[in-house]
Amino acid sequence: MTENAITVEGVRKSFGSVVALEGIDLAVPTGTVFGLLGPNGAGKTTAVRILTTILRPDEGRATVLGHDVVREADAVREHIGLAGQYAAVDENLTGRENLRLIGKLTHLGAADVRRRADELLDQFGLTDASDRPAKTYSGGMRRRLDVAAALVHKPPVLFLDEPTTGLDPASRNDLWLILEGLVAEGATLLLTTQYLEEADRLADRLAVIDHGRVIAEGTSAELKANLGATVVTVGLPDTETAVRVAPLLEPFGDPRIEADQIELTVDNGPKALVEILRRLDDVGVEPTTLAVREPSLDDVFLALTGRHATITDDEGGEA
Repeated sequence: MTENAITVEGVRKSFGSVVALEGIDLAVPTGTVFGLLGPNGAGKTTAVRILTTILRPDEGRATVLGHDVVREADAVREHIGLAGQYAAVDENLTGRENLRLIGKLTHLGAADVRRRADELLDQFGLTDASDRPAKTYSGGMRRRLDVAAALVHKPPVLFLDEPTTGLDPASRNDLWLILEGLVAEGATLLLTTQYLEEADRLADRLAVIDHGRVIAEGTSAELKANLGATVVTVGLPDTETAVRVAPLLEPFGDPRIEADQIELTVDNGPKALVEILRRLDDVGVEPTTLAVREPSLDDVFLALTGRHATITDDEGGEA
């Protein structure tokens, strides 16, 4: 088994004049979870499509378990599973029929197809609904069935593109537990996500992609530590007051106004907090709330990309 399950070296991809990937490099160790973070159109889905042999790169090289995604595409497909942003199951088939169909398509024997379908239905909590058409399933059940379908042939590497988008918190947590179990059994996962809580919980390492480039990489803790700051949030009586006093706080950081709150990322938390309160007192403004916290992954995302993570349709189809 190779040390890295996935390697990406200088991969570029354009769609006409639109550059989706501008020479990215990645290395995903075997048996780990690697998260790709980035705003809409950053190139995350394009990267997944190249690694799963759906797209060919314009330049560069990528391998999965040592197999080149272009020259050895068939071998790559034999060793991977893919669950995209939208459930790919046949709505008119039952859950059991969907899994058995995938088993036949991946050339499992008849007995193995039946056994594997039953195992996955049980593992994903779908046994009671196994003989109902998938179109009667809830969003969370369809998502679980979609991931189960990607696992029928027991692939050692699984690609998950926005796996929990659109799920309610309870369904999202259920799927996280399943994914954690897969990794405990030795699987390698590469997931794209804009749920920063998801990345924080699941990913051993993260890469932040923006405009087709990897702009930061490391563990969640490393990325937060690199920000090297404390976040101060000051609540004010109204938005007008926030706009008026924001320039007074610029010496401490870049004030970000959200409704009636000002958020600043400061280098010396305790000292800055005292000075901020003094500045406000000098102009007769009394904060309604005051909060101090360590940086979150969302703060890292904001500092690197200039925007908060948002959940919308990703990539515009091909970017």
